[in-house]
Amino acid sequence: MLRFILKRLWNGGLTLAALVTLTFFVMRLAPGGPFSKNRKISPDVQANIEAAFHLDEPVWKQFGRFVWGLLHLDLGPSTRFRDYSVGDIIASGLPYSLTIGFWAVVVASVVGVALGIAGALRRNGVTDYVAGIVGVIGIAIPIFVIGPILQVIFALKLGWLPVGGWDAGLRSLILPVLVLALPNIAYISRLTRTSMIETLRENYVRTARAKGIGWRRTLWKHTLKGALLPVVAYLGPATAAIITGSILIETVFALPGIGRHFVDAALNRDYPLVMGITLLYGGLLILFNIGTDVVRAWMDPRLRNAQ
Repeated sequence: MLRFILKRLWNGGLTLAALVTLTFFVMRLAPGGPFSKNRKISPDVQANIEAAFHLDEPVWKQFGRFVWGLLHLDLGPSTRFRDYSVGDIIASGLPYSLTIGFWAVVVASVVGVALGIAGALRRNGVTDYVAGIVGVIGIAIPIFVIGPILQVIFALKLGWLPVGGWDAGLRSLILPVLVLALPNIAYISRLTRTSMIETLRENYVRTARAKGIGWRRTLWKHTLKGALLPVVAYLGPATAAIITGSILIETVFALPGIGRHFVDAALNRDYPLVMGITLLYGGLLILFNIGTDVVRAWMDPRLRNAQ
C-alpha cells in the first residue's frame, strides 16, 4: 500500500510541475501586461515599475525566480493589490471557499447517494422518478441560472434567506451550498442508482442472499461497498471541481472567497496571484484524486494489487 501511495504522489508532483510551467508561460504569451490598463505614464516610470516586479527580465529568468520563491513557500507580491502578498490574499479568502465547498460536497454526497439507493431499490416508483427529475434539473440547468432564480424566490420574494454576502451567518451558506451541490447531486444519484442495480445482480450478492444472511445485512455489508466504488472514483475530481466551481458562486452571491480574486487577477493580468490560485486549485485536484485512488484501493484490493 505504501508503494501504491508513493507512486501516486510522484505522478501527482510531476503533473503539478507541468501545470505550473504551462500556466506561467501561457500567461506571458497573451498581449498586454499587469500595468497595461493603468493611466498613461512616462516610459521611465513604466520601466521602474516593471523593474520592481522583475518584469523587465527574460521570461526564463522570471520563471526561475518564481520556482525559487515557490521552493521557499513565497508566491511573491500581487501586482494588483500593492500592499498584500499572494499568500496573504489566498489566506484571507480560502477559509470561505473551503467552507462553501466542504458543505456542498457533504450535501451532494449524502443526498445523491440516498436518492440513488432509493431509486435502485424502488425502480419505476415515485422515489425513482423524483430522483430522475432532480437529475435532469441539476444537469440541464447551469448554476449561474439556478443561483439568480433561487435568489429571486427565497430572498427577494419570500425573504427567508439573504441575497448574498456573509453577514447572516449560517443562513448565508444555504443558497450557495444548495446551488453548488445540485449538479453533483444529480450525477451522484444517477451513478449510485446504476451501480447499485448492477451490484444487486452480481453472483456474490445472490449467494449471500441464498445463504439466508438477510436482506438488510446483505445490502449494507456486501452490496453497498461494491456499489459505492464508482461514486468514490467520481468524488475525487468532483470535490476539486466543487471548490473550483465556487469561483462562480462567490461572484453570484458576493461572497468573500478567493474566487473573486481569481477573476479579478485574470482580468488585470496579475501574474503572481493567477499563478498562486492556479497552483492551489491544481494541488487540490491532484490531492483529491490521490485520496480517491487510496480509498478505492483500500475498498477493493484488486486495484492495489494491479499496480
